[in-house]
Amino acid sequence: MSGVRWLKCRECGEKYEIAPVHVCELCFGPLEVGYDYDKIGKQLTREVIESRPQTMWRYRELLPIDKAPTVGTQVGFTPLIEAKRLAKALGVRKVWVKNDGLNYPTLSFKDRVVSVALSKAKEFGFDTVSCASTGNLANSVAANAASVGLKSIVFIPHDLEQGKVLGALIYGARVVGIKGSYDDVNRLCSEIANKYNWAFVNINVRPYYAEGSKTLGYEVVEQLGWKTPDHFVVPMASGSLLTKIHKSLKEMTQLGLIDQPKSKIHGAQPAGCSPISTAEKGGMDFFKPVKPNTLCKSLAIGNPADGYYAIQSIRETGGVADDVTDKEMIEGMRLLAETEGIFAETAGGVTVSVTKKLVERGVIKKNDSVVIYNTGNGLKTQEAVLPSMPKPDIITPHIDEVDAILAKK
Repeated sequence: MSGVRWLKCRECGEKYEIAPVHVCELCFGPLEVGYDYDKIGKQLTREVIESRPQTMWRYRELLPIDKAPTVGTQVGFTPLIEAKRLAKALGVRKVWVKNDGLNYPTLSFKDRVVSVALSKAKEFGFDTVSCASTGNLANSVAANAASVGLKSIVFIPHDLEQGKVLGALIYGARVVGIKGSYDDVNRLCSEIANKYNWAFVNINVRPYYAEGSKTLGYEVVEQLGWKTPDHFVVPMASGSLLTKIHKSLKEMTQLGLIDQPKSKIHGAQPAGCSPISTAEKGGMDFFKPVKPNTLCKSLAIGNPADGYYAIQSIRETGGVADDVTDKEMIEGMRLLAETEGIFAETAGGVTVSVTKKLVERGVIKKNDSVVIYNTGNGLKTQEAVLPSMPKPDIITPHIDEVDAILAKK
């Protein structure tokens, strides 16, 4: 049974009925889904959760749909990998990698938020779905819409990685490239959303869409035996993912599923687009929008919608934010691949290298435990890392040539 009660403004607290709206009429603050936790607490126990299929929907009372999910019913419960070789390389006692690069169907964490958003869009009666995207979201909207017969129209910066462009086109979506940054795309989509009767997953359906990210918190805690690590390191684009992981921990505590966590939540950004980490490091409450200049397209949001709230979550948990150069990001991708056999996309390289920085700064102690989030698959962003890779040896099929190249090693 649904535990959803209302939409509530995160600024002034005004409450609204459940509808495809995302902005408060009084103060223009963002709306967030509110739940009846007393009701949910009577239904949702560890035993109930563990008895259900291993998908993100095992936590369905904490997700904002009224009926059974109709989109993405196999999404979630991706591997939490104990990364012993990476831990040794970083100099930390325990490291786990939450690998959403293996999510279904499009190999990124966006499958979580989209399955919630499209299930809700169907409840509202929409027949067309859309989004502004840096790539992964467009892929997920296109694939999940195709799986249930919804029309999809996605808007992206025109210079995205070709793997991500193809990853939307193949599903039959209408793909529109905009000459500009993601922030330009998002501004245009806000105008489009007001004109056409479409479900824009990250605009008019955003309050419901964003709730899907909480499952990345629930799953890690359950996979650790209903315990929390000392640290979470989370990539930040809009900042929403970090705030929702924080919300998931508060909800699980309120419901008695876990003890009061002492986890610190840290945010990671590329230096070429680091408005949130720059503000946090500078002791500021508000960020200054920037023009993205980074190979990490998936985190290239210069005016992050949840940046202010991400800073609040980081500070409330005692965490910090940091950023790394594109060179360091690629080094992080290679380190994760060479130690654990995980090919992360650029955002995963950012989180690994920021974790390395936090260890070097003494923020993460050598005896601590850390969960690093990898939110996408490296097969989608090969252009970023390919120029830094060594070239393969090319030989004719003769054993003496094999001997010769091995002698060089």
